[in-house]
Amino acid sequence: MSDLSASRLGVTYGDLVAVRPLDLHVPGGRMVSVTGPSGAGKSSLLWALGVALRPAVAAVAGTVSVDGSVLADRDAAARAGVVLVPQRNGLSGTLSAEESILVPLLAMGVPAREALGRVESSLARVGLLESSRHLVDQLSGGQQQRVALARAFALRPAVLLADESTSDLDAGNRELMMAALREEAGRGAAVVLATHDPEAAAETDATLALDEGAATWVRKSIGS
Repeated sequence: MSDLSASRLGVTYGDLVAVRPLDLHVPGGRMVSVTGPSGAGKSSLLWALGVALRPAVAAVAGTVSVDGSVLADRDAAARAGVVLVPQRNGLSGTLSAEESILVPLLAMGVPAREALGRVESSLARVGLLESSRHLVDQLSGGQQQRVALARAFALRPAVLLADESTSDLDAGNRELMMAALREEAGRGAAVVLATHDPEAAAETDATLALDEGAATWVRKSIGS
């Protein structure tokens, strides 16, 4: 299991304070939801936790660590197993669903046979095995979200950061994806889900609410 911690983590865009400095600890095996209205700072927080905000755009204060090791940059975060599923999914429309998952696995050095097995199992897990050869641009918004999650699952993350990854899903597929996220936590990952869906948030172990960048625990049943 891998623990995710942040110390005095804050994000500003010029004079705009997106996330006021906060401390956060998500133990491996637990799921935390981050809620709040649009513009509350949910995405900024997740990108800061993933050490993925560009210095030219945002100023990030504080530190992020996995298992006590401070992450200096995005490359270090990736090596530590931090996987970020962005709100817009980060998929290339010119790749098929299976290629979207296969390419990053091969880039990581996963052997081809194993990578193909991971592609098949992850697409089956999100209910899209029959759509594996479809181009991303041929898929609905909800299907694209599920492909993005399948890619994250195939990477076997130590920390999974999912930004509004159930927003375009119907009730049945939302439950399927929440169950899959819970499985990732059961595997030992620290999972953080940004969501505006109160039903999805209620299925996590704890909920951190953001309002104009200020964080308040609504539910807290994890280590501080």
